[in-house]
Amino acid sequence: MTIRTRQLSDWKFVPLGQLLKTVQSGFASGKRDPNGVIQMRMNNVTTDGNLDWTSFIRVPASEKQFDKYRLYPGDVLFNATNSPNLVGKTAMFRGYTEPVVFSNHFVRLRVDKSKLDPSYLAHWLTHQQQRKVFENICTQWVNQASVRKDDLLSLRIPLPPLPEQKRIAAILAKADRLRRLRHTARDLSDTYLQSVFLEMFGDPIQNLRSWPKRMLKRLGKVVTGTTPPSSGENMFGGLIPFITPGDLEVDTLKTQRFVTEQGAEKSRTVRAGSTMVCCIGATIGKMDKARTLSAFNQQINAIEWNNEVDDDFGLIAMKFYAGVIVARGRSTTLPILKKSEFEKISIPVPPLALQQRFAHIVHKFERLRAQQREAQRQAEHLFQTLLHRAFRGEL
Repeated sequence: MTIRTRQLSDWKFVPLGQLLKTVQSGFASGKRDPNGVIQMRMNNVTTDGNLDWTSFIRVPASEKQFDKYRLYPGDVLFNATNSPNLVGKTAMFRGYTEPVVFSNHFVRLRVDKSKLDPSYLAHWLTHQQQRKVFENICTQWVNQASVRKDDLLSLRIPLPPLPEQKRIAAILAKADRLRRLRHTARDLSDTYLQSVFLEMFGDPIQNLRSWPKRMLKRLGKVVTGTTPPSSGENMFGGLIPFITPGDLEVDTLKTQRFVTEQGAEKSRTVRAGSTMVCCIGATIGKMDKARTLSAFNQQINAIEWNNEVDDDFGLIAMKFYAGVIVARGRSTTLPILKKSEFEKISIPVPPLALQQRFAHIVHKFERLRAQQREAQRQAEHLFQTLLHRAFRGEL
C-alpha cells in the first residue's frame, strides 16, 4: 500500500450541501409485511461505516413510496436520529439482491459525482462520527438526538481533486476489507470449541451417551461474589482483578478495576480456571473463565472445579446451560437464579482423561485466538490511522 504525502492547504473546504444533488429523509412504518420491501433501520448501519445485513425488516410500501425512497448504488445513508453517541452513523449503499428503502431515521445523500466521490464522503462522515462531531452539534431530548439537515449540509468537507478522492477511498476500502476479514475469521472460530465438544462428548443437556451426572455443588466449590469493601483502604489499584458481568466474554477487562490483596481477603475470590457465571440481571447466563485469582461482584456465581472436572471442559459444558440458567431465572421481575438453585444444576462428567484431551485442544485454540486478536487489533489500528491521515492530506 503506497502512502503519498499531500498538502491539506492545497485542498478546498466546501460546504457539503454544494456537492449533493438530492437530500431525502426516509419514511416511518410501524407495520410489517413478510412480502414487503426491505427497509434499512438504525441497527443496519454500524459505527465503523458498514451495512449490517444479518437482520432486517420488511414493510409495506406504496408505489409512490417505493419510487421516492428506493436506494441505488452510491447512495450514502446518514443516520440523522439516534442516541447521542450513535447519531451520525454513515454507510454507502453498494446494492443488494432486491430493492431496499430506508426509514425516517436516515437522510439519503446523493452526490454530484462530477465533484464528490460517494465512498470518500461516506468515509469522511464516519470519521466525523467517530470524532464525536455529530454528538456535539445534535439536538438532544430524553434518550434520543437528531442532527438538523441544515447543520449537516453546512459542514465543510476537505475536497481534493476527484481522482485523489477516489484514490483515498480505494485505500480506505482495502484497509476496511482487511479488518472485516479479520473480524469474520474470529466470528467463525467462536463456534469451533463447542463443535469439538459436541463431537467428543455429545450434547450435555440430552446426554445421549449416558455419562454419569453430578450436581455442581458436588463437583467443586460454588462461590457467590460480594461488593468490595471501600472504606479505609484503596481498593482499586492492586493486582487482583475485580470482575463484573460486563467483563465476561470479552478479551480484556472492561471495568479495569482491581482490588488490593487486603481487599481481596474481605471479598470472595476464586482461583484461576474457575468458571464464572452471571446469575442476576439483564446479562444472566453470560460466563467466562477466571484468568487469574479473581474477586467478583454479587451478580456472579463461580465454580472452583474439583479434580473430577477439568477447568476447560467445565467452562464449555456450562455454556450449553446458559439457556437453562436464563429460563430458571425468569421467575421474578429481576431475573435471578439463586446460588441454592444454581448449584443444583447437574452436568455430565465423562472420564477425566477424555476431558484432558479436550483441554489440550482448547489450549491450542486459545493460542490461535490470541494470534487472531492481535491480527484484528493491527488491522483496526491500520484502518483508524489511515482514516485519520486521509482527511489531513497525509495519504
